[in-house]
Order: sequence, then C-alpha cells, then structure tokens
Amino acid sequence: MPIDQPPPPPVEVDLARVTVVGSALWLLALVVTVVLALVGTTGWTPVAVCATGLALGGLGYRWAARRR
Repeated sequence: MPIDQPPPPPVEVDLARVTVVGSALWLLALVVTVVLALVGTTGWTPVAVCATGLALGGLGYRWAARRR
C-alpha cells in the first residue's frame, strides 16, 4: 500500500494576467463577430455574447487586482 502523502500546495497564479488574456480573446472574437454581422453572415446574438464576455472579463480583472 502506498503511503499517504499530503497534497502539493496550490500553484500561484496571477489571476489579473489570466483575465487580461481572456478579455483580449473576447475582444478579438467581438471584432470578428461584428464584421460577420455587418456582412450578414451571422446575427447579432454572437456579438452580444462576446460583448458580455468582455464585460465579465473586465469585472474579473477588477476583482483579481483587488485581491493581490
């Protein structure tokens, strides 16, 4: 039988950096979906989803920056 070992400590992660990267990806998706909506390839619902993701990323950044 293996000897029980304590779990390793959690990895230190800068959540502000993670939210900035995620928000940048939402911004890129927002630009792409706006272009597609203007061309008529897709509707405006994907644009709203990307804008919401970007807004939530901004809120996440504010939260992560306060917890540093």
